[in-house]
Amino acid sequence: MVNITTDRDTKEIGRGTTLGNLRLRNVETNEVILIPTPTGDPNDPLNWSKAYRTYLALLVSFAMFLCNFLAAGPTVAIVDITKDLYGPPGPAFTSEIAKVAYFFTTTALLQGTGNLIWMPLLIKYGRRPVYIVSFACYTGVAAWCGGATSYGSELAGRIMLGFFAGAGECIGPVTISDIFFLHERGTFMAIYTAALSAGVSGGIILSGLITIHLSWRYIYWVAVAMIGASTFLVFLTMPETAFVRSSASMATEGVLEHQKVTTVESPLTTSSTFSGQNQPPKETYLRSLNLVHGKYTDESLVRMFFRPIVLLILPPVLWATLVMAVTIGFLVAISSNFATAFSNRYGFLPYQSGLCFISGLVGTMISIFFGGRVSDMVADFFTKRNGGIREPEMRLPAMTIGLFAAPLGLLLYGVGINNKLHWIVPTLGLGFVSFAVAQATNVSLTYIVDAYRPISGETIVTQLAFKSCFGFLLSFYTNPWVNESGYSHAFGAMAGISAAVQILWIPLFFLGKQIRRQTIDWKVMTFVGWSPDREVGE
Repeated sequence: MVNITTDRDTKEIGRGTTLGNLRLRNVETNEVILIPTPTGDPNDPLNWSKAYRTYLALLVSFAMFLCNFLAAGPTVAIVDITKDLYGPPGPAFTSEIAKVAYFFTTTALLQGTGNLIWMPLLIKYGRRPVYIVSFACYTGVAAWCGGATSYGSELAGRIMLGFFAGAGECIGPVTISDIFFLHERGTFMAIYTAALSAGVSGGIILSGLITIHLSWRYIYWVAVAMIGASTFLVFLTMPETAFVRSSASMATEGVLEHQKVTTVESPLTTSSTFSGQNQPPKETYLRSLNLVHGKYTDESLVRMFFRPIVLLILPPVLWATLVMAVTIGFLVAISSNFATAFSNRYGFLPYQSGLCFISGLVGTMISIFFGGRVSDMVADFFTKRNGGIREPEMRLPAMTIGLFAAPLGLLLYGVGINNKLHWIVPTLGLGFVSFAVAQATNVSLTYIVDAYRPISGETIVTQLAFKSCFGFLLSFYTNPWVNESGYSHAFGAMAGISAAVQILWIPLFFLGKQIRRQTIDWKVMTFVGWSPDREVGE
């Protein structure tokens, strides 16, 4: 294992960190080694059954779907919402629609930046309390938005909705990292990122169908029922997944995938092993329902709040952040424009425009395989060639798929709308962009989680916060950009930017390890560095 030494004033960077450099396959048998090493504690999430852990991943992903359902869904009814709040269309109707658009741009902004608050809390006090509190409040605020009768009330509700809904974006990847081994992580992270994208497509499709015969307010009533049900399931079936691992158990190479852990050191002690009577008792179901189970780190909340901001100086984190920003940001650009574009070019009603996002939903579902399973297969291929040693960069070649899909989708959308080609052309563009959002974003996100596992939560917040700020700006400038340059040039430029960012996986593939080793010694990293109690054996 690689030890990172620091000066006397820098006790925060753990000595057991590996920065993703791990032996993942046994030298003699080539079998997969379980990383992190599971303990003998029955309460260790890594000892839970694969079926139960898969259920939890799906529950987390459903929650992620719901987070974006209300963020994007009601945009399809922006005209109806404007009429409801301001009355019949008049001379100022265009400016009134622009004001209503703030409902959605502010929600998107708070979804990402609000995680600067949520992440320190879930790291210090666990995932369960943040899940339950944020989603209970999300349910209540969704009902508020559905019943608001004034512009100010609706705007305030949407701002709070973004703050509470955004918690799901950061909890999901951390929870998946808690309950799955390194070699499993890509697939389940792909399901999470697919749910993120599907929330946009699915929200717009369902919202459009609801508005055919019902008021736009029913979008919120349907969402309240789904979010409430999700909150109820989390409370009853999702225990705390945070788990403290001992430095001793992290020092081992791990156990083989087929082996059963029977005698592994306790996460609370480095000198005793579990056997027979001194094995910790399994937590009872009633106790698992407790909201808070204790503290999981001694780090201060203030330090964890500022760490995501400083992390942007690390080249791998900056690159992954840009990948997420441009892929999701350009999908935001489409979602803020599609209703007007399809209405003007093809005479589509709101629900018909919404149905075009079926292609986005299909693209997202396909991306689960290419962003997850293929990503893991690519990483495993290079791991075998490297004598069983895994480096985070080994999954980066899978970025090639998204590198072609995102620019292609943006070009199909822009050229199709600009030249009034058949509506299937821009619709296919929606599908390719949605595919790339889930596929490319998952590869880059999982890469950073693998590389900086002890502070993976903060690296995720860095990406989410910057993504939301970028999307917030695009939502204002997309329509003026299109009006000035035309659809072909505007979306052609977006395609070029997307390709330029994603192709940087190539230099990172060859130089990423060296960059990570050198930048960890930068003086500013004395602040970004983490306490030993954040180490998890990766």
